[in-house]
Amino acid sequence: MELAKIRNLGDEELKHQEKVSAEQLFRLRFQVSMGQNDGVKKLRQLRKEIAQIKTVAREHELGIHGEVKEVKASTSVAEEKAMEVKEAAPAVEKKAAKAKKAAAAPETKTDTKTETKSEKAKGARK
Repeated sequence: MELAKIRNLGDEELKHQEKVSAEQLFRLRFQVSMGQNDGVKKLRQLRKEIAQIKTVAREHELGIHGEVKEVKASTSVAEEKAMEVKEAAPAVEKKAAKAKKAAAAPETKTDTKTETKSEKAKGARK
């Protein structure tokens, strides 16, 4: 079931759809464990659907309206990607600055004069 369809369901319909999907998931898991079915793709799809249903139900409970991206007719897919890249650019720049800062930090110096216990013991034996 698509997310748009899930968002249009009422509270009771969401509960019913969640029960139906959970039952399907249970039966499919049982079949897989018995070796009767190899439905890995269907398992993933059902888990995702249940999660979406629960999310939308919680949004209804809290009075939050889920965000649905509306694509403007004048905006092409390439322009949308470019806008997403521009929005993500500051985060990437911050990570790069942190990496430069970490690389420029002086490393801890080790003291060459310190000897381990075994080296001291060897020196004492000579």
